[in-house]
Amino acid sequence: MFKRILLAADGSNHSLRATEKAKALLSGNDGTIDVVYVVSGTTSKSDVLHGQSKSEIEYRRRAKLRNVEECLLENNIDYKIHILHGEPGPTLVEFANKDKYDCVVLGSRGLNNLQSMVLGSVSHKVAKRVNSPVLIVK
Repeated sequence: MFKRILLAADGSNHSLRATEKAKALLSGNDGTIDVVYVVSGTTSKSDVLHGQSKSEIEYRRRAKLRNVEECLLENNIDYKIHILHGEPGPTLVEFANKDKYDCVVLGSRGLNNLQSMVLGSVSHKVAKRVNSPVLIVK
């Protein structure tokens, strides 16, 4: 059914569930998945303060996606990882809208009502602004 999927992942349980759904959406093993991990400014600063070198920081970021990679490798799914920098919602939207995807898949986060009203969730921002269909996985 789908050939090109964008998967937003950060290594959380939500993103692992999203990985399972993205995998299920591919028609056979003919499709590809672009895995996108967005490093926010706060995370980037923290990484620099706690990291010893640029290569160590990159290694730690890739390590967050290890479970996602293992799931895709076990199922012989063609994928590419993109590590981007910026505010997660707008950065994902910009990346997704630069290319044509059959579906954008991402996990939801259980923000409380006040946080959702004031900040909005990443999944909500993406769903409102991405041109492709969006699947939000609980």
